[in-house]
Amino acid sequence: MTYTGNIQKMGALADEQGRVHYTLQMGGDELDMNALMGKELEISFLGEIYCRSCGKRTPKSYAQGFCFQCMQTAPEAEECVLRPALCKAHLGVARDMDYARQHCLQSHYVYLANTGELKVGVTRASQIPTRWIDQGAVAAVPLCITPNRHIAGLIEQQLSAHISDKTSWKKMVSNSINGDIDLMEERDRAAALLTPGMRRFVCSDVALRHFIYPVAAYPAAPVNHNLDKQARLSGKLLGIKGQYLLFDGDRVLNLRRFTGYRLSISD
Repeated sequence: MTYTGNIQKMGALADEQGRVHYTLQMGGDELDMNALMGKELEISFLGEIYCRSCGKRTPKSYAQGFCFQCMQTAPEAEECVLRPALCKAHLGVARDMDYARQHCLQSHYVYLANTGELKVGVTRASQIPTRWIDQGAVAAVPLCITPNRHIAGLIEQQLSAHISDKTSWKKMVSNSINGDIDLMEERDRAAALLTPGMRRFVCSDVALRHFIYPVAAYPAAPVNHNLDKQARLSGKLLGIKGQYLLFDGDRVLNLRRFTGYRLSISD
């Protein structure tokens, strides 16, 4: 069977036991990615890229899926997406205030996660646990809840002096997990690092979530496959973690990086 279409990032859901299930939209089809585990796949880039915002064809993708113009103007590509502390929506300043009211002026969580090492991050309340799964976290716990993205970003910014706000993709996809991390202890430590003004946002939600990814074998020395340089990738799918497909031969493919690319996937 061959599926063709412009891709977005994979959809992901976790059941009550934390087992993660992935789907991928390919044109009018929805692929059950878990069902492809253990199969020989061929993924090909068909030479067309479409902007995730305006939908127009673009010769190059910017910021994971935008054409050059939309990267500069689209609300989905505003700088506060990557740097929440810079959000100005609470001041009435945004590329699109209607978008900002739905995405920035909503409850946000500051959280701690184990993605190989301890990290701190920010996400909208409505994106839990999707954000944690997208980052390949094996466990995560809320720390603070804030009324908007800006305040959450300021808290993250302060904590990033003590806790990384980055994910090491190699550790994540190879499952090189620091098993000594106790997220509940780290939560208490992080709360103590906050200023009194920020400490008032520490939430009562201390639900620790664990996630189990559909992986038969992890790569020992992962190598990222670049579809721009090598348009075809074939091999056995051994696992899915975060937004990465894990293939035999230690090869991995970050599907989110190729948002808007027109691909074909054959099994």
